[in-house]
Amino acid sequence: MFLNFNPLIRKRKTLVGPHTIEVFFQFHTCISGNAVECIGKELTFGLRSHFYTHPWTRMIITAFFSSLSTRNPKSTPNFSSESVDIDARNKEMGSKETRGLSSYDSPTGENAESCNFDDVDELEESEVEEEREIEGGNDSVGDFRFLNSFNRHSQQNKYISRVEIDEDELRHPLVKEICRLIDLRSAWTPKLEGELRHLLRSLKPRQVCAVLRAQADERVALKFFYWADRQWRYKHDQIVYYAMLEVLSKTKLCQGAKRVLRFLLRRKIERWPEAFGYVMVSFSRAGNLRKAMQSLTVMQKAGVNPDLGICNTAMYVLVKWNRLDKALKFLERMQVVGISPNTVTYNCLIKGYCDAHRVDDALELIAEMPFKGCSPDKVSYYTVMSFLIKEKRTKEVRQLMEKMLKDSNLLPDQVTYITLIHMLSKHGHGDEAVTFLREAEERGFYIDKVGYSAIINSFCQEGKIDRAKGLVNEMLSKGCIPDVVTYTAVVDGFCRVGKVDQAKKLLQQMYSHGCKPNTVTYTALLNGLCHNGNSSEAKEMLSMSEEEWWTPNAITYSVVMHGFRREGKLSEACDLVREMIRKGFFPTPVEINLLIQSLCRESRVNDAKKFMEECLNRGCAVNVVNFTSVIHGFCQKDDLDSALSVLDDMYLSNKHPDAVTYTAVIDALGKKGRIEEATELAKKMLHRGLIPTQVTYRAVIHRFCQLGRVDELLRLLEKMLSRQECRTAYNQVIEKLCSFGNLDEAYKHLGKVLRTASRIDANTCNVLMESYLSKGIPLSSYKVACRMFNRNLIPDLKLCEKVSKRLMLEGKEDEADKLMLRLVERARISPQHRQDVQS
Repeated sequence: MFLNFNPLIRKRKTLVGPHTIEVFFQFHTCISGNAVECIGKELTFGLRSHFYTHPWTRMIITAFFSSLSTRNPKSTPNFSSESVDIDARNKEMGSKETRGLSSYDSPTGENAESCNFDDVDELEESEVEEEREIEGGNDSVGDFRFLNSFNRHSQQNKYISRVEIDEDELRHPLVKEICRLIDLRSAWTPKLEGELRHLLRSLKPRQVCAVLRAQADERVALKFFYWADRQWRYKHDQIVYYAMLEVLSKTKLCQGAKRVLRFLLRRKIERWPEAFGYVMVSFSRAGNLRKAMQSLTVMQKAGVNPDLGICNTAMYVLVKWNRLDKALKFLERMQVVGISPNTVTYNCLIKGYCDAHRVDDALELIAEMPFKGCSPDKVSYYTVMSFLIKEKRTKEVRQLMEKMLKDSNLLPDQVTYITLIHMLSKHGHGDEAVTFLREAEERGFYIDKVGYSAIINSFCQEGKIDRAKGLVNEMLSKGCIPDVVTYTAVVDGFCRVGKVDQAKKLLQQMYSHGCKPNTVTYTALLNGLCHNGNSSEAKEMLSMSEEEWWTPNAITYSVVMHGFRREGKLSEACDLVREMIRKGFFPTPVEINLLIQSLCRESRVNDAKKFMEECLNRGCAVNVVNFTSVIHGFCQKDDLDSALSVLDDMYLSNKHPDAVTYTAVIDALGKKGRIEEATELAKKMLHRGLIPTQVTYRAVIHRFCQLGRVDELLRLLEKMLSRQECRTAYNQVIEKLCSFGNLDEAYKHLGKVLRTASRIDANTCNVLMESYLSKGIPLSSYKVACRMFNRNLIPDLKLCEKVSKRLMLEGKEDEADKLMLRLVERARISPQHRQDVQS
């Protein structure tokens, strides 16, 4: 059981003797050396409440521990007043921090309760954060007032830069052992936790940084940081905070970065602009530009002087968010306050210009950089080259290389050529990449197998398999042995052009060249077999994987499963999915849905339902779309009872149907004439807060109009329109009524369309006029046209001519004359044309 005052007990475990604090707590003493470890064993709820509600209780405890610190300074660390203040500590660490860890520090784990390292979670979600302090007010993205605090005459001390971790520190036995214990956190016992505490105190600050960097999951690193921060006789060094911030800056864990920054601010640890830059980048990665830029305001309020590094970070963030105009204003403001930009600053702007397709401005900036006090580097030119290659302007790349040598005296080196080869290959310019490859080799630069592999993969993607084979042979003749990546690209290229037999031969040749195919190689070959209709052979190779000493992955199984599905062998595909799940690989909802739809198309809806239920019971990620596909399959078979049953099963499986699901069932109910059930289901959909789609409107209108239930339709439409506006709802009603021959009902509700009198409404009126005309009722068409003229709408000219002629034939010359006169008044026809029509 973890108690709310554990932070205090952990900090004050080493005592020299009993004291009057026993009035409030019953202690168990355990002699260890010259110290007595005190562990609270029994505490009633009333005493705990007494402890927090009476401030004098805390004063006595503070005085008690202060006296201990004075008596035995050697055995007891020097506790600051900040560490004694329970309220401040609890507020800082959060109310949940006492849950994840044991309050005992016994290395043997005795009398300690089991805890789970993963219980130590990010606390920003649950605690009440000090938004005014951290978020910095309501400053907009374009407010750069923080630069006003820049003091050009202040002495800039050398601050903590990126913490470099040597390989020796990463391989240190203590670091490796702590990483091993962290990996075992799901099975932690008090003994393992005690070992981790003991090892933690032996770590040097750089080794703690190495532990944080060694974690594959940054969230685990953050949890370890929180956990270590709460341990007794351990205190994070300054560089550990910056190392943690650096790790978080590469992720979207912006709340964790903000919390670490809060630690720096509250604990009065020396702060440098780099810390705020890390938080800014993390917020930017998380998609929150406003809070990213507010980090600058927080820095100003913290009294930290901005420097060129934090300004470059701000420029990078603005450019990344396509705020080039803000970045240019930021640059102007930097120069006003006396911060001189460097090459990195201008490289950010060059990237911004290229992203905005303003390559001429980027080249102009490169030309102006020497006059601004800093010369462009190769990165400046590489950025523009990358844009030109992406835009297929490869001829200008050569000109830019010559400009780089002539204007900036930057000689193309091996890195330049390798960079160009990779960029050209990535965007499908294999021939140009070969040209630079030849040029690099003529100048004595060595292009390794990675560069060759990039070009070979480009040729294979384009189907130029002969060019790819030629490069492979060239590599072998030069002693550059291709690796598995190179061979895999060629195998995939053979499969793309349908030469699967040659891909198999190449797979065997790999062994003779000392290169063992991996899972990706076999997956590429299996994909080729499946696309050529040999899914059964692919399945046999998959079954022989253990004998061939390769391990299939989820993608491998998916490739073969889709091959069976395309060939119509759905039973084999479902069996393969079951085998896939047994091996620990789970199909995605998209893959499950493709199989369900294929089964439904073959009228095997019950098999589709059974397959979906198996996937759901075995832990696969079955979603609403999968249920909807099954429901739609039952609706297509007119098995509405089964469809409604699956709809009920969705709620039992905690899968909430969406508007598409309801639309499928409503349409099927309407098709069967079960209008009352369809209406109730539509109301249920609206009651659940779902917004009807355009398809929903079309389905409801079609089925209700088909059955002539117009009044019920209009009442339902009013409810639907109150949730989601549909401009053409009533237009669809009238047009559907016309298609079903219910013209009187359509004319009755024509006023709902003529309220807005738009072009869409004119088309609807024309449909009604033509329907009356086809029924041989030109007088009604004339009435519709008159109502259109009254709303300043012009009916179709050719249609009016037909109506006029029909009216003349029926002896209604006055109506025919008025109709044509209206058109003359609107300047649609000439008086002479009117006479010709009437004659």
